[in-house]
Amino acid sequence: MSHSLRPLLAGLPLAAGIGLALPAQAADTVRFGVPSWPGITVKTEIASQLLAPLGYQAQTDEIGLQVIYQGMESGDVDVFLGGWLPAQEPMLTPMEDKGSVKRIANNVDGAQMTLAVPEYVYEQGVTSFEDLDENRDMFKGQIHGFGAGSAASEILNKAIDNDTWGLGDWQLVDTSTVGMLSAARDSISREEPIVWVGWTPHWMNLELPMRYLDDSKNLFGEGNGASQVLTLMSADYAEANPNLTTFFENFTFTAEQQSWMIKAFGLDEKELDTVATTWIEDHPDRVEEMLDGVTTADGDAAWPVVQEALSLED
Repeated sequence: MSHSLRPLLAGLPLAAGIGLALPAQAADTVRFGVPSWPGITVKTEIASQLLAPLGYQAQTDEIGLQVIYQGMESGDVDVFLGGWLPAQEPMLTPMEDKGSVKRIANNVDGAQMTLAVPEYVYEQGVTSFEDLDENRDMFKGQIHGFGAGSAASEILNKAIDNDTWGLGDWQLVDTSTVGMLSAARDSISREEPIVWVGWTPHWMNLELPMRYLDDSKNLFGEGNGASQVLTLMSADYAEANPNLTTFFENFTFTAEQQSWMIKAFGLDEKELDTVATTWIEDHPDRVEEMLDGVTTADGDAAWPVVQEALSLED
């Protein structure tokens, strides 16, 4: 993936799939499906570095979201660390109903997606969706989104069609993640008003002075857009590999931690293996917790092996 694209593809809850033939799987191989989203890419690399000393070989296939889901259903993809819900619910539910895909854990605590404004706009009194329409002229009646066909786009177009919160005469400016965040940065640099679709985890939460708007109607989901980022596994693979299932049950992060990963890899353009190694070395206690109840492929306790292999401090 081009480094220049990384800042824009982070944490995106929905994307198009592109067909790709996947190679055959070897024994003790964990095949990850990874869309071009820095947060998922870094988490997958962290998992790969932790699993290697345990005797598991990670294989990463960078493919589209639809292909990842199809691959989990067919058994060609074992693990996906980016099941963003509720945005991906329509893709996941049919496969869960058939028993082909299994939810393992919510791997990000504190994920959210809803509308955001600059902090100075929030301090001027625009703190909720209810405040938007009375300030329509300030925003030129525009909400900036990250792409037609996304879950956010569907939510906002429905709100406009139904005149929810008085948005009936508003326009959704759906460009791309690049275009949306460029517009937000430009407006903030001039201290001008703007409202856009924000989410966490993402580097925008670390780099931009921003606040999320309250929405008592929960257009983006319960809890004002509260989201889950699920670890999903092919059901047959999970059943056949209880040790790996335990590992991925423990493999969780805070939204702030993943925002740091996204910034380091996606915005600062540091090397992937360096970002993952740095996180592991900076969080030995968390790594030990992730390995609780986990063994090597040969049945030895995981933490002592990983600690020695990666030179982690107690």
